[in-house]
Amino acid sequence: MAPLAWSQLKKEPVRLLVASAGVAFAVILVFMQLGFNDALFDSAVRVHERLVADLVLISPRSFYLAAMSSFSRRRLYQAAGFAGVSEVVPVYTGIAPWINPYTGRPRLIFVAGFDPSRRAFDIPAVNEQVDKIRAPNQVLFDALGRPEFGPVAEDLRAGKLVTTEVTHWKITVAGLFEMGTSFGVDATLMTSDLNFLRVFGARPKGLIDIGLIRLQPGVDPQITRDALAAFLPKDVEVLTKQGFMEREKAYWRDSTPIGFVFAFGSIMGLVVGGVIVYQILFADISAHMAEYATLKAMGYRNSFLFSVVLQEACILAFLGYLPGLAAAVALYRFTEQATRLPLHMTWPLGGKVLVLTVAMCSVAGLIAVRKVRSADPAEIF
Repeated sequence: MAPLAWSQLKKEPVRLLVASAGVAFAVILVFMQLGFNDALFDSAVRVHERLVADLVLISPRSFYLAAMSSFSRRRLYQAAGFAGVSEVVPVYTGIAPWINPYTGRPRLIFVAGFDPSRRAFDIPAVNEQVDKIRAPNQVLFDALGRPEFGPVAEDLRAGKLVTTEVTHWKITVAGLFEMGTSFGVDATLMTSDLNFLRVFGARPKGLIDIGLIRLQPGVDPQITRDALAAFLPKDVEVLTKQGFMEREKAYWRDSTPIGFVFAFGSIMGLVVGGVIVYQILFADISAHMAEYATLKAMGYRNSFLFSVVLQEACILAFLGYLPGLAAAVALYRFTEQATRLPLHMTWPLGGKVLVLTVAMCSVAGLIAVRKVRSADPAEIF
């Protein structure tokens, strides 16, 4: 059956090329939509992943990382005395206008402040340079931030001094680290809690945005989270680190249209590819009605003819998938360089798109196969 299906397809090379190109286009579109969708969730929790904590304390009024609501630091100190807790670390976060030191244009930047004597982030470059941010008005700059912030990283690596303003407060970029962008954050500054409060002059020191809770060895985070949530007042929310990450992802998935847009784009890509494959298969069946009628006259059942059409659909799926995959890999690299988003081709993603492509072509084949039923030997001959 496979040679017969392939023989029918290759008889019309132009039609075969058009069909393969249509499938490849659908594959590229699905790859890009799913890639952006994965990049959305992966980039949204970049900061969360690097927090050195077993449990996290936040305000229940917080939306997402760049829009956190503050709560009293007393709640974190209450948690510090809870059984099984070894250490707590307050973290301040906020969005502030950064003045591009080269163009003078303002752009919002994410700022995180913490006590340099306590380890808050699992970022080697930050932990190695904590002495720098102890000094007044010194910050660390995200070398993977958007280029609109200026060539800060290049100048620092060249040994140049970089100074600018954040919320009208003069600061000096004392070092670099790597974090990357997300759909809500274009770049990040790390500094001490005292420098953070200087930049955000209206912020009371007693109000923090994230409370990091580290547990003693052997203590179960989930059990402690439940007990601590019952112990503390309801003006704070206690989450595991994974729960904090899932909360962030849920915001982007359920409270914004971005997740829906990417999912809808993937569906539309499959629909477009399915329509193209259906039209090609329908035209191929119509052109070979005499051959199908002959096979029926020879005693072949409809099930055999259906299998031939479905094999044609699967062949088209693989012929379109391979160039689509190659193009998607190239586009991922280009897009990652342009946007600084984590777009990576993975085996699970490639397998998922392959299954979707085969399913798309199979459905188109099942719809087109109805034409085979009308192949009547008596009418043809």
